Amino acid sequence: MARTKEFDPDAALRAALDLFWERGYEATSMADLVEHLGVARASIYATFGNKRDLYLKALDRYGDLVDPGLLRELSQPGPALPAVRAVIERYAREAGDDSGRRGCFIVNTAVEVAPHDPQAARRVAASWGHLETAITSALIRAQAQGELAPDKDPRALARFLLVLMQGIRVVGKVQAEPRRLRDAVTQALALLD
Repeated sequence: MARTKEFDPDAALRAALDLFWERGYEATSMADLVEHLGVARASIYATFGNKRDLYLKALDRYGDLVDPGLLRELSQPGPALPAVRAVIERYAREAGDDSGRRGCFIVNTAVEVAPHDPQAARRVAASWGHLETAITSALIRAQAQGELAPDKDPRALARFLLVLMQGIRVVGKVQAEPRRLRDAVTQALALLD
């Protein structure tokens, strides 16, 4: 007879996400995961696989939590340009307010894990691709509604804003200097005028 799980896999995955997000992949050992999750090593392996598998599942969970909200925010009916501006400004505000310096789990993965792990790199690229597409769509709507000049290239602007947003996350992780972030955002958003 198969034993039933004595822990909540969803809660354990969220706890693993929090630990990986706080410490990073390399600095998190299986012993750390066992202690933090309160789950036996054998149960972690049986449910999630090895440490890398668990990390990738945590990365997927992060995307499930974050990406839909951004996509919804950028696809609301009505004026589109204010939504784009709000997302960019929120990125800067959150990066400046991140006292724990956890940053964005996707960006952290891009820097630490993706250069050596093709599966992690694909997940990062997919997340950024979704965001770029959402920004592009919002800018196309803005152009169609007369909010964005007809000579602007929505795809190129979206790519620029995506790179800016990820750079904001990196800068915010290292040093909370809100003025630096605000100035960068002000200059970038001026391109939308």
